[in-house]
Amino acid sequence: MFQRQNQQLILDRISAVLDATAETHTDALTALLDEAERIFIAGAGRSKLVGNFLAMRLMHAGYDVSVVGEIVTPAIQPGDLLVTISGSGATEKLIAFTKRAASHGAKVVLITAKSESTIADLADAVFPIGTPDVYGSVKGMPLGTVFELSTLCFLESLISHIIWEKGIPEDEMRSRHANLE
Repeated sequence: MFQRQNQQLILDRISAVLDATAETHTDALTALLDEAERIFIAGAGRSKLVGNFLAMRLMHAGYDVSVVGEIVTPAIQPGDLLVTISGSGATEKLIAFTKRAASHGAKVVLITAKSESTIADLADAVFPIGTPDVYGSVKGMPLGTVFELSTLCFLESLISHIIWEKGIPEDEMRSRHANLE
């Protein structure tokens, strides 16, 4: 019984955040992804893990995508897009990545819980997940859990939208899936 209550708490909180997220984000972010020559994903901690999910799904959908910090990540250049995932928008190494990407002529977008932040000021576009009033201390969901889980759900629905809009067959996506597992 206690486990079901905790599950419902998490689902209710994620639903509240997603309900408070602008519906226009999906089309606007899809357009930026489609315009990019290549896509670079950056995050720190659990936000980096959410970014890894996004990178994998974008690769499955046929985008040229890299994760910042991996040994095989190429140099960013004009025409590229850096997608930074940061709940606070103030993580020092992500600020540095944002500045570096912009200095090389790449576009930068921020996916965040806080639309006013250092990275937001540097970004070309900011996509707040939820609104400040839906975040707060939640027993059992510490240290940004609400942001990360809500962002993961938002980004998975974004990928679903892209797959649907582009008519990408699952067989095509499966052909891009790792086979050295």
